[in-house]
This record gives sequence, C-alpha cells and structure tokens, in this order.
Amino acid sequence: MENTDSIKGIIFDYGGTIDSRGMHWSIIIGEGYRHAGLHIDDDAFREAYVFAERELARTRHILPGHTFLDLMLIKIRIELQALVSAGVLAEGDAERYIAPIARYCYDSARTTIETVRPTLQALAARYPMVLVSNFYGNINSVLADFKLDTYFRTVIESAVVGVRKPDPAIFMLGVEALGLPPEQVLVVGDSLKKDILPARSIRCHTAWLKGRGWTSEEDSATDPDIITDLSELKKFL
Repeated sequence: MENTDSIKGIIFDYGGTIDSRGMHWSIIIGEGYRHAGLHIDDDAFREAYVFAERELARTRHILPGHTFLDLMLIKIRIELQALVSAGVLAEGDAERYIAPIARYCYDSARTTIETVRPTLQALAARYPMVLVSNFYGNINSVLADFKLDTYFRTVIESAVVGVRKPDPAIFMLGVEALGLPPEQVLVVGDSLKKDILPARSIRCHTAWLKGRGWTSEEDSATDPDIITDLSELKKFL
C-alpha cells in the first residue's frame, strides 16, 4: 500500500501480531518444549497443538480472569495430556514439563510486548485504535496484565461477540467501533487469510506482519503490504 493521508484509525490483531513479531504461536510453544528439555516429533507436536486448540474452542477451560500465564498453563497441560494419550509421552513425565513450558511462553510474550510498546504508545497518541482478536474469552485480563489495555478504545473478542476470523464481519465490528468508513482504517495482522484478506474485502487498508507461519504455503506467500516489524507501520501512515 502506498503512503496515504486517509488513515484515521487502526485495528490491531493481538495474538501473533503484538506478542510474537508475526511468528505463529506453535513455533514459540515448540521452542518452549525444547527449552524445557522435551523433544517431540514435529507431527506429534502439531497434532497435540491442534487437539488443544479444538478442546479450548469446545470446552470453557479459559475464564475471563485468566492471565496469559494461566492460559498457557491450561493449554500446555491439554497438549501434554494429548501426547500421553497418543503414547508419545509417559504419564508420569507430563506434569513436570507444564510449568517451565508455560513460563517460557509467557516470558517470550512479555519480552516481545516490551519491544513493541513504544510503537503502540506512539500510534495510540495519534490514532484511535481497536483490538480485534480470535481469543478465548480472557483477552481483557491478558491486556491488563501486560499493561496494554490503555491503548485500545474497544476490544472485540471472538469468544465474546460470537464471530471469528476470517469472517469479515468481525472486522466490520472494529470499523464501526472506530466510527470511521473502512477506507480510513488500517488493519494490522499476522495472518494473510485471517486478517489481511478479510479486512481488504471490506475495503480497509492492510499491513501484514509476516513471520514464520503454520504452513509452508503461508511462508512462501507474498503480498505488497508485508512488514517484518511493527515499527515499519509508519510508512503506511
């Protein structure tokens, strides 16, 4: 996207965009496994990761007051239990890995957030900002714990509003919260399919924070609006 004076508000994605530099969270969790001394076959890990995501979607394990550390403790427990059920991990070994893996992930998010905080502060001083996220129902607690809650006029969370990306309707809720036409809104996200394409479909401007993705297809994709660091957003504004 070329430089434009038409941007009057910004919609941010959260997970993968603000807390991991565009890197898919499965990669960071995998690093957490290895850091804790747990070495799992890639296919088995991915199956456990997907199992946990589906379990969290169908059963309310995450409560509104849970922080990101709480979330990770619950999520990693479910993943490791899936590995035990698959015979990949011994029953007695799972428990000792949960806390160190969860802590690694939490610390990774906190470190990343501190690096992007100056950019968020500068943008929030100039533009109204809204957060639009596929999350588990506790995003406000996560934002408060990381001291990010003051940057966003409104938070639109899939578990609360009942709409999930890539449905463009969730981005339209963000546009409406800003009180602007879509053509004056910049959407910043880490997923081409879940953030960038649906946002464009409602005529928003877009910035794709591209890191390592879930699939090789995502990694090989290209786009005119790619950035590799949130500090590069200045060229869109």
